[in-house]
Formats: sequence, structure tokens, C-alpha cells
Amino acid sequence: MLAISPVAKILERCQTLFDDLHFNAVKDWKAAVPGRKAIGYMPVYVPRELIHAAGMLSVGILGGGDSLEVIQGDAYYQSYICRIPRSTIEMGLTGRLDSLDGMLFPSTCDVIRNLSGMWQILFKDKYVRYFDVPQNYDDEVGGRFYQQEMEVLRQDFAKLVGKPITDAALNASIAVYNDNRAAIRDLYAYRASKPWQAPTSELYLVQRAGMILPPEEHTQMIRDYLAATDAVPRAKRDNARVVINGTFCEQPPLTLIKSIEMAGCYIVDDDFMLVSRWLLDDVPADGNPLEELSKAFLHRSATTAAKYDLRREDKGQYLLKQVKTMGAEGVVFAAPSFCDPALLERPMLQDVLTQHKIPHTAFKYAENTGQMAPIREQAGTFADSIKLWNAA
Repeated sequence: MLAISPVAKILERCQTLFDDLHFNAVKDWKAAVPGRKAIGYMPVYVPRELIHAAGMLSVGILGGGDSLEVIQGDAYYQSYICRIPRSTIEMGLTGRLDSLDGMLFPSTCDVIRNLSGMWQILFKDKYVRYFDVPQNYDDEVGGRFYQQEMEVLRQDFAKLVGKPITDAALNASIAVYNDNRAAIRDLYAYRASKPWQAPTSELYLVQRAGMILPPEEHTQMIRDYLAATDAVPRAKRDNARVVINGTFCEQPPLTLIKSIEMAGCYIVDDDFMLVSRWLLDDVPADGNPLEELSKAFLHRSATTAAKYDLRREDKGQYLLKQVKTMGAEGVVFAAPSFCDPALLERPMLQDVLTQHKIPHTAFKYAENTGQMAPIREQAGTFADSIKLWNAA
């Protein structure tokens, strides 16, 4: 019997977590130490450090994907919105999220805001909070507001676990997540430099495992994957290097990512599960933790359509930097159907790319998209055109 390779072993674990809509890993984590609690969140951005400092497990909820039939969830929402709230409701009503002791709904859009209200109505025995973030980036205005919002979470979590959450515990958790973000930055940098060694279909699974696993375990998994994949050379292809934009909330099916890759594209940057890369550098872990987390959010965080930004003249500059830093040759705009933040921002970003003569293409998807042939054909045509333009 052939031994399974280290990379395959890691990916098998990630695939198991990806496929398990009953969150058995969360149940196992809780069962290992009686009294443990888990908090779910929609993974655009929430300060997971507070959950960790309370001794709880943070669990990213990314909808039901393409393996969940939505029946009850459709009764709660109109048809002209994205799919993720309907599949999330479906998971809740069918008991798949019973292992969670609470849910956080980040400030993403009106749909997620309304989902938090629906959750309060349907699951009265669970902790529920809509987590707002500042729209003013002055430390004395937005910064103070954000610290107050985090302090409410801190007190709420302290009540849930029955003990105070100290500054020392918060700083320790900040250090843990600094380590995790650093590992993810290393993973993304490695993928950009050698995309044939770390295909995005693999990177996506490894990154997504961090929505379920404790951050310490996930950090070690990333480093193990990097060492394992670098040890075995893979074939290099003459693919087009592209950035994916618009996937920060409702996640694309794994088959969509594979289709783009099979079409001749190396994805060298993306905005998948942005919560793990929202803060762009280390947060000081030896000061006032809430103040440092606030400053990091205000001044050193990723730019995305899900984040309010007053500086209209800077629109598109973050995407341009991604293209340049990662050596991309084009941009693929992939947004969920009816995603207002992504689809309203797309024309502005496209204008900036056009001004800088950067090729781009666009399509829409849903988390349960099944027909990949049109997307593969479009991505393949785009990759071919990039190669032709570059050759010219």
C-alpha cells in the first residue's frame, strides 16, 4: 500500500473540514474540555482575538456551499439577494450550527445586518450580535467608537464564560493571531512566487481550515504545508497571473477556483475569507489591546468593498498595488450574484484598471454554482488574450 504524501495528508484533513457542514471538529473541540464554548461569525471581519482571549473557539460560517439544498432558508428571504443568508439560515434551522453558543454578524451589508436580526428571532437561546465598525477613521472619533464596540464584546464574552477577559489575555491572543497572520502572509507570498507549487485550489482549502481550527493549530498546518509542498517540485506552466477580486463574503465553489486554474490562470492574489488577512501587519501585543486593535483597523487594514472609505480618490489604488506587488498580468472580477458592495464598486475599479492598461474580465457566481464550463471558457479566453497582448 502506497504511503500518502505529506501534502496529500494535509489536504485530506482540509477537505474533510471543508465538506463537514455539521462541524464535527467544533463538537470534538468542545467535548475535549467540558464547558468550552464556540462563537460563529461571518468571515469578512470580526476581532477574533476577543473570542480567543475568552477561551472560546471562533468558527467561520461560510454558507452551505454547493452541497446543501436550501429549502427552509428560501422562505425567509426574497429571491433577489445573495445566497449566503439563505443557506446560513438553512444550516441553523436544520441543527447544523447547534454546536455554536453564539453568532457575530459583521458590518458587511444590509443583508448581513438583517441576517443578525433574523438570527435573534429564530435562535433566542443563543448569543447574537451585529458587530459594527467605524466609518470615521480619526482615532478620537472612529477609534473611540470601535474600542467601545469591542469593550461591549469583551464584557459579553466574559459573561458567557463566567470570568473577566484581562488585558494580558487579550495581548496573548493578539500575539497568537499575529503569528497566524504572518504564516498566511508567508503562504500568499510563496503562492505568488511559485503558483505551480501552491495551487490556489490547495491554498484555499488550507486557508479555509483556519475558519474551523484553533489559530495555533492552523498556523502549524500552514507551515507544514509550505515545507511539504516545497520539498516536491511540480511542473511549471506558462499560465497567466491574475488577481481575483470580489469574493470577500459569499465564497466561490471550490470547483470554480479549479476551473479558473485549469483554464490557464495562476491566481496570485485574492480576497477569499478576508478576516484572516484584514489586518496587514502585526498588532503590538504589549500595550492597550483594544486601542492597538483599533489603530490596526483604522490605519493598517485591507481595502475592500465591504469597508467604508472616505478617500474616493484612492479608489482602486489597493487593487493596483496587489497587481504590482504580486506580479499579476490581469484581474478577474468574480462577485456573488446580487452582492451590492462588490458589484457597485466593480465599475470604479474597472475604470482605474483601464486607465493603467491592466486587462480585466468579470463574471458572477453563487456558492452553489454548478455550471463551470462558461466560466472556464471565459477565463481561458482571458488568459489567452493576456498572453497575446504581452507577446505583442
